[in-house]
Amino acid sequence: MSDSKTFLITGVSTGLGRALGRAALAEGHRVVGTVRTPEDARSFEALTGDAHARILDVTDHDAVDEVVEEAERDLGPLDVIVANAGYGHDGLFEESSMDDLRRQFEVNVYGTVAVIKAVLPHLRERRAGHIIAVTSMGGLITMPGLSFYHGSKFAVEGILETLGKEVAGFGIHVTAVEPGSFRTDWSGRSMIRAPRSIADYDELFEPLRHRRIHGGGTQPGDPDKAAEAVLRMVAAEQLPKRLLLGNDALRLVRAGREDFEREMRAWAEVSASTDFDDVARSSA
Repeated sequence: MSDSKTFLITGVSTGLGRALGRAALAEGHRVVGTVRTPEDARSFEALTGDAHARILDVTDHDAVDEVVEEAERDLGPLDVIVANAGYGHDGLFEESSMDDLRRQFEVNVYGTVAVIKAVLPHLRERRAGHIIAVTSMGGLITMPGLSFYHGSKFAVEGILETLGKEVAGFGIHVTAVEPGSFRTDWSGRSMIRAPRSIADYDELFEPLRHRRIHGGGTQPGDPDKAAEAVLRMVAAEQLPKRLLLGNDALRLVRAGREDFEREMRAWAEVSASTDFDDVARSSA
């Protein structure tokens, strides 16, 4: 196809990354997909199309640089970068350790940033490219028991929004893709669960953890349709800064924004009272 692109997608072993890699290959794009094991590499390269697997741990920043440089040298310019690799930490704030927090940020935040930083000089030099990071509706709204996960995704959202403003003049687009609940293994093998220790939280948290453990296969989102939506977005003339995926994401984020607006209006007088008097009069 004449408009084929070269994608770099991290985390193509399973889930949304796998679905997106498979869909991009089916459309005739070249895909460099990162995985964690030789078995996953063979499985990805067995897909129909121009598939190139690279074994990579995104927390190894030197290895990230090497994979990007090798891909640029041997496979040609990277057009679309999808920082997808990540995992969820399920655990109450008080029951989760500082090591849990550090590991969550090392993968979800530092790993994502390392991938973007490795490829950005190439895109800037070419004055073209599309950077995508898969965050979550959990980068815009919160649920009990996911504080470290939400923190990592909120962080990526802020980084992406700022980066988009910094590189817009170079013809580089930045998009946060924010899925809701999809039928992937996010709440299975891609989630780490902190051990329980404080009974005071049982009534709140146990039903939530039970649903996350046993809800696999019942989520409303279809990963293949998510992949189609992302590819449709990549091909659009006007690229969004954010792309929510799933009706649950639309509903929950909309409700969260409405709640924020109500509270902001309720406290607007107090908010406005904190300026120096001369500034307040000039703004009136």
